[in-house]
Amino acid sequence: MRYVVFAGTPGSGKTSVLINLIQTIKERGASPAVVKVDCLWTEDDKRIARLGVPVKTALSKDMCPDHFAIYNIEEMFSWAKGTGADTLLNETAGLCLRCAPYTDRCLAVCVIDVTSGPNNPLKVGPLLTAADVVMMTKGDIVSQAEREVFRERVLEANPGCRAIDANGLTGKGSAELADILMSARPVDQEMTLRNNPPFSICTLCAGESRVGKQHHHGLLRRIDGFTEYRGE
Repeated sequence: MRYVVFAGTPGSGKTSVLINLIQTIKERGASPAVVKVDCLWTEDDKRIARLGVPVKTALSKDMCPDHFAIYNIEEMFSWAKGTGADTLLNETAGLCLRCAPYTDRCLAVCVIDVTSGPNNPLKVGPLLTAADVVMMTKGDIVSQAEREVFRERVLEANPGCRAIDANGLTGKGSAELADILMSARPVDQEMTLRNNPPFSICTLCAGESRVGKQHHHGLLRRIDGFTEYRGE
């Protein structure tokens, strides 16, 4: 089974790019199934289901959505195989910009909004820097010069990626992405992550709500950049 992970910042157009891709690969004979991972609520599954493909919603609630996706990857594959699919498409929420649920055996697709500013590609982190393909959306509402600067910034952050201009309304870019997907190798062995998640958790992650250094332990970084460990 081919495995594709869609990640990107909120509002970048991940679901619209995904819907256009599904339509294109179905015309080419593929049988996709979709797992939509979000944090608290979504209705994107209803949009996707109108395409006549199996879709499953998974809400991470108080867990990082990327960590949630990684933790549940076996269940996702088991469900997709049960539907008879040959391609598992996983759309994630991707919020913290420090980690990405890309594995070494997936096709990693980052969706990023060109209107977010020319420096945004340098801020997104492994969602972009570890991706195979970067789909640049909403380029039709900025100038040609702004699109070119944005593309250069994407390639500066990830020189090895395939940068594609995309449009969620017209479907621009979906045929090019479908070509890459259809030639992707299937997952046939154990997978590992492409990048390490954040180096630690702190007591805030574990539920501490009091403010003040005396209440916090773990591997912590000060505002001056110094990193220290506090605790047993």
